[in-house]
Amino acid sequence: MKKVNRIAPKRIVSFEVDIAELETVNLIVSRACAMAQSAGWTYERMDATMDIKACHANGNPLRLADLLEADDFNFAHDVFGIRRHLDRGTGYLMDCFVPRFSA
Repeated sequence: MKKVNRIAPKRIVSFEVDIAELETVNLIVSRACAMAQSAGWTYERMDATMDIKACHANGNPLRLADLLEADDFNFAHDVFGIRRHLDRGTGYLMDCFVPRFSA
């Protein structure tokens, strides 16, 4: 008999944000993509949007307005930290990473 790999399915990642939050997320994404480009690397707009929305909607809500207004150092810490530590299968942050602008 053939052995079947039965792995429990991961939860469905939510990307739900309200309209006001979406406007702020879009501004954060624009800033993050521009910052990445000025550093010589690419951060795709869709990837950035999904990273921020997934983090915000799956257990680590962000103070989005404060993040948008943050200085470059703290902004980069949170946005690129989320990019690095986000489990895209669950929407949770891994490796004990906590954004500075968590709610």
